[in-house]
Amino acid sequence: MAPAPLPERKGEDKMKETMILLAGYPATGKSYLCKQILEKYPQFQVISQDDMKEALWDEYGFDNMEEKTKLEMLSWEKYYKAADEKMQEGRMLISDYPFSEKQKGRLADLAEKNKYQMITIRLTGDIDILYERSRRRDLDPSRHLGHLVSKYHLGDEMEDRSKADCIVTHDIFRERCMTRGYDTFELGALIEIDATDYKKINYSKILEQIGRKIESGGKE
Repeated sequence: MAPAPLPERKGEDKMKETMILLAGYPATGKSYLCKQILEKYPQFQVISQDDMKEALWDEYGFDNMEEKTKLEMLSWEKYYKAADEKMQEGRMLISDYPFSEKQKGRLADLAEKNKYQMITIRLTGDIDILYERSRRRDLDPSRHLGHLVSKYHLGDEMEDRSKADCIVTHDIFRERCMTRGYDTFELGALIEIDATDYKKINYSKILEQIGRKIESGGKE
């Protein structure tokens, strides 16, 4: 589907080119929030490193962690290239990932080069609760198998995903959350959300905040 046309505005009222980063801990509902934002602001276009990575897994496959890591690195290069191209077109962008300092420099450079404002929506929460969500997601057959294994080729299946050799344990999940800077990542204007209990998230208020920050150039 083609992205919605950019809003026609002139002079001081022109909507500033924006990239929204849905960041923070894994399993905090970033994909759901992304859908909510797209419904409210359909001019935004999704750019997904995960989609690019999974497409590379399906195209090339991998036989060990070294090959898997190389495809991961390639997916990031494709991601930054695509982001740059879309920024040059003036597209409004949204992307979800547990961003960290690894990506911050490249994203900041792209924003500066293309004169984009960045809005970070950082979702965190109780790590034990988030781990249970993450494990349920990993065991769901709809989850791409490449996330869970050290060897994958298109068409591979695994009946019992709990036996996967790269499935994330509670200790690994906690260590990643505590040491990778997911909970401190910030680029541009910041909106913070506690995603421990989805029922307590006021999505309407968040969407209003996003709208004000877009209109104000992040100075709301």
